[in-house]
Amino acid sequence: MMLKNAHIAIIGAGPAGLTAAYELTRHGYTPQVLEKGERVGGISRTEVYKGYHFDIGGHRFYTKVDEISRLWHEVMGEDFLKVPRLSRILYDGKFYRYPLQLRDTVFKLGMVESALILWSYLRAQVNPYPVEDTFEQYVVNRFGRRLYDRFFRIYTEKVWGIPCSQIRADWAAQRIKGLSMVSAVRNALFNTNGGDVKSLIEEFHYPPLGPGMMWEQFRTIIEARGASVQTGIDVREISLDGKRVSHIVTRHDGETTTQPVDALINSMALRQLIDRIDPAPPPVVIDAAHRLQYRDFIMVCLIVDAPNLFPDNWLYIHSPQVRVGRVQNFKNWSSAMLPDPTKTSIGMEYFCSKGDDLWSMADADLLALAATEMQQLGLASASMVEDGTVVRQLRAYPTYDEHYMQNVGVIRHYLDDITNLQTIGRNGLHRYNNQDHSMLTGMLAARNLMGESHDLWSVNTERSYYEEFATTAKQPAPTAPLSEDADAGVDVQAVADTAREQPSAHNQ
Repeated sequence: MMLKNAHIAIIGAGPAGLTAAYELTRHGYTPQVLEKGERVGGISRTEVYKGYHFDIGGHRFYTKVDEISRLWHEVMGEDFLKVPRLSRILYDGKFYRYPLQLRDTVFKLGMVESALILWSYLRAQVNPYPVEDTFEQYVVNRFGRRLYDRFFRIYTEKVWGIPCSQIRADWAAQRIKGLSMVSAVRNALFNTNGGDVKSLIEEFHYPPLGPGMMWEQFRTIIEARGASVQTGIDVREISLDGKRVSHIVTRHDGETTTQPVDALINSMALRQLIDRIDPAPPPVVIDAAHRLQYRDFIMVCLIVDAPNLFPDNWLYIHSPQVRVGRVQNFKNWSSAMLPDPTKTSIGMEYFCSKGDDLWSMADADLLALAATEMQQLGLASASMVEDGTVVRQLRAYPTYDEHYMQNVGVIRHYLDDITNLQTIGRNGLHRYNNQDHSMLTGMLAARNLMGESHDLWSVNTERSYYEEFATTAKQPAPTAPLSEDADAGVDVQAVADTAREQPSAHNQ
């Protein structure tokens, strides 16, 4: 068990890092949280522009993890809205309920197209893919190619920037595990969830001024307990003495500081973590880290001169004619996020990669593109846009490409040998966790320092309450968590052993 006066450093003030600090301070520890950005919350922060608050991606507060739910309410108290949930797919000029509902979908597609989708499904059952290594194979086997093309492929490829044939089936397994066309039809016809359908919550909690309000409150409580949360701090080096972190080197406002640590909890991306370790890890580990891929994100926030545009919290854009992937309507999350009730603030979300044409586009051009595409989608006239701003977010989504699990396995086995280092959160584990599971990894990391023993890499990522294709019920059905052994055929242990045997690049 770590002594109460131990120097514990936490890299990153996102949901995972702040939860670790909160849990530690609850038990009398005083950790130091180091955040590179100027705001706490990570990708769950809230940005503010001329009094308009906007969420980076849309973060619902809903969880099946009771400890996390209690923590949210403990921190926010009565100041926690309950928001009705409405999201739809905009496809071919029509709005489809999301998750897809059979009656709504058939009515809007028409009988001919619905019959063709059914025929495509039957063909997939007669001649399925014999293996399901990719997202495409997984979904086509369960829904047929025609439905896959209309309601899965376009949006998924916008998000990840690669063909669905190159995305691991793990992604589909997390999102639509246990669901099929048969279960969807059965539920629509007989009003039963069949014991395995992942249905969707009808409402969720949300802070009045966006998720950043939650994380600022975390910070206030953590600091009131004697710990510190520092922003604008870049951790430049993590120094090892044998198999322990001995000290870290940080930089702030041009000044470099070296400080000893007794324990380190990390939530920065694995690629950046490995690059900062000294002596440098073996080349095979560095190579694995550099092979990890991420998807970046741009939010273009438009202030529109109209009190109401559409009733949804957000829309999924399944159209190849525009580049926007999702559209947020912040007023429908919380009216308090807008200073003027006669206006509407819209978040046009673009998925991209640093250095590509979208990422490199000037802010003025991005604002013009977003306004034009908003009009093209029929949501509002571009002339109604009065103002706007742009936020770019690096490493928003860890990518599940065909080699990611092997690469993560190599890194994991190397890090497991560093006795006083734990890594947590979405990017710290290279796992598409949402904020509740990211928070859980932070909570368990803190408890590990207090004498418990939790494997943070195996924290459940099951999305049993998530939305892909629902028909009726409100009751989510439990299913088994995604296996850690999904990367069949890769001997991660053998690769990791090879890494241990190689000399450190620092000593060569």
